[in-house]
Amino acid sequence: MFIGIVDKSLPTGSQGAKMRITYKGDYALKALLDLSVHYELGVSTINDIAKRIDAPVKFLEQVLLDLKKGGFVESKRGNVGGYQLAKDPVKITLGEVVRFIDGPIELIACVEKNYSNCVDLNKCVFKNIWQRVAQATSDIVDNVNFAELAGQVNSRKNEFIYSI
Repeated sequence: MFIGIVDKSLPTGSQGAKMRITYKGDYALKALLDLSVHYELGVSTINDIAKRIDAPVKFLEQVLLDLKKGGFVESKRGNVGGYQLAKDPVKITLGEVVRFIDGPIELIACVEKNYSNCVDLNKCVFKNIWQRVAQATSDIVDNVNFAELAGQVNSRKNEFIYSI
């Protein structure tokens, strides 16, 4: 899994589990990061969020509605309406958002619980490796919260960018 890289070249369908961040997942992560960076300001309009993360407004509306259903954001109506985080960014992990939007963190179907479609399941030497890869990935994304990520963004704002 590579956060921020979206691979549209691979076909989708009934090929089993895939750990891939979709466009929807990518925008969900970017929206939550943006709201985390602007957490102290409170509510942000959808247009402001869309501009800051370079997202289509209509698609972002759908993403934010899903994030609202998941309890990650809340909306405010009215002239000063918009979206804000539903809880402190330190309490939102990358892993829980990825799982909510894009599903389980498994590279191949055979590591899913209750999987029984493989004739080699009991003697396969690869299953344990894929389980370890999924666990290592989970260990990383489950231990990164949006407060940490916002801190990284804020510290980079103070860096100088040189180009020739």
